[in-house]
Amino acid sequence: MLRKLYIENIAVIEKAEIDFEPGLNVLTGETGAGKSIIIDSIEAVIGSRASKDLIRTGAPFASVTAEFDRDEAWLEENEIDSDDDTMLIQRRISADGKNSCRVCGVPVSISQLKSLGVRTLEVHGQNDGLKLLDEKVHLASLDRFGSLDLTGYRDAFSRLCLLREEYARLKASEEDNLSLREKLQDSIAELSEQSVRSGERDELIARRDLLRNSEKLTESLQLIQAALDGEEGALARVQEAEWHCRRASSISPELKEAEEQLKQGYYLISDAEERILDYQSALNFEPEEYDRLEQRLRDISRLERKYHCEADELPQLLEQSIQRLDDISFAGERLTKLDAEIQKQLSVCDHLAEELHRNRAEAAGKLSKVIESELKDLNMPGAKFLTEMTRPETLNRNGRDSARFLLAANRGEEPGRISKIASGGELSRIMLAMKNALSVGDPVPTMIFDEIDTGVSGIAAQRVGEKLADLSRRKQVLCVTHLPQIAAMADSHFCISKSERNARTVTEVVKLNRTGRQQELARLHGGDHITATTLLSAEEQLKYAESYKKQSE
Repeated sequence: MLRKLYIENIAVIEKAEIDFEPGLNVLTGETGAGKSIIIDSIEAVIGSRASKDLIRTGAPFASVTAEFDRDEAWLEENEIDSDDDTMLIQRRISADGKNSCRVCGVPVSISQLKSLGVRTLEVHGQNDGLKLLDEKVHLASLDRFGSLDLTGYRDAFSRLCLLREEYARLKASEEDNLSLREKLQDSIAELSEQSVRSGERDELIARRDLLRNSEKLTESLQLIQAALDGEEGALARVQEAEWHCRRASSISPELKEAEEQLKQGYYLISDAEERILDYQSALNFEPEEYDRLEQRLRDISRLERKYHCEADELPQLLEQSIQRLDDISFAGERLTKLDAEIQKQLSVCDHLAEELHRNRAEAAGKLSKVIESELKDLNMPGAKFLTEMTRPETLNRNGRDSARFLLAANRGEEPGRISKIASGGELSRIMLAMKNALSVGDPVPTMIFDEIDTGVSGIAAQRVGEKLADLSRRKQVLCVTHLPQIAAMADSHFCISKSERNARTVTEVVKLNRTGRQQELARLHGGDHITATTLLSAEEQLKYAESYKKQSE
């Protein structure tokens, strides 16, 4: 739940610190005092869009800090370590438009903040009742109430869509296959005939360069052989030196090492001579070879230009062309196979869609009973609520169902579309009934209602207050209201007031004690004309609220 909220430089709020409690937390105050700014601040700290326009005039920055109960799973998933029992979320907005977000002191992104926010609280604004008019969301609301898992169906439907896309692609390319087949056949014939090997181009260039310098190479080899061989060659001289050194070492053993080195030198030079002779004998320069090399290099360069690739990529291009030709040749067979796979997958989707439909029909019946019971508690005893389900001809990602909610607000009337039937106050109560019904399996611990009592008064307002009190036994509830019937039900009551200080407007948030609550309820009844009668009425409301909550425990 939300434990603490600290706001600095948000709109007319210079500084405010609020300690929220479990149960029903109510915020009241004059219009424009800053109640909705508090809700905006809470939304900002859980990742909603926040611009520099929120910053209080003249301030360099705005910040919101919120302390929540620790979400161990989210912290572990995002690799954030903290020894605190609670979880501190901070968001700072600078005048240059930059945002910084931290959780337990660790910098996080806006997307991370949003992922934490959806697990932490839900905010229901003044227009949430109007969202009920959008029939596109009715099916999702029904699924949520029934705790229906669409994952299996949607995975199967995604597979079906992929198969259909592949089939359409192959079918569309059939007309182009004839000309493409001829083009591929020509390419395969040419590439196969040339049969370029990976690395061949570099080998050819190296051989060509060798041929260009063959005369210099032959001359160098001959000079090397002359220097090594013969009576005055290096081999003979080293062998003679080794013989003399062997005689000397027999007289002076200190020369034994020099003798070994000369012997090794003789062997090394002898090996080098053999290598050079072998290389020289292997040289075979045919007069036509150079022309053949040049022609082969020209052929490879032509293929590179024609197919827009490097020489080493030509073998791979040949393999790809062969594979593509095979695909085209067997396209008809593949289409037949794909069609069979599509029919099989369609059958799987149909089966799962039918299962979804049965579960939805069951959930719709339960939802009608729950909503009608909730509406009865909200002073709409004759209301009739039902879900109208139709079956589209084709499957979609939600199955083969569409749904819309119908309402008869009064007994004896035929149910009709909510947009045509419900008044503003009825919309608020239907929305609250829906939220209350859906909250049972909802893991989010905190719910915020920002003036959802629009159009509600009298007994209906009393019932809305009682319903919020009931909801607050399962979840922490924050509610902005102008109605004393709702405010009286609060477990914690905060008054938001606006005043001037040093020629600036400032907003203050005060947690009210019993006397303060009585004064505030009297103000909600009679404005600034607070009398003994309005105070007595306020006290009676507080006593009734206490009695109601005790009976409901």
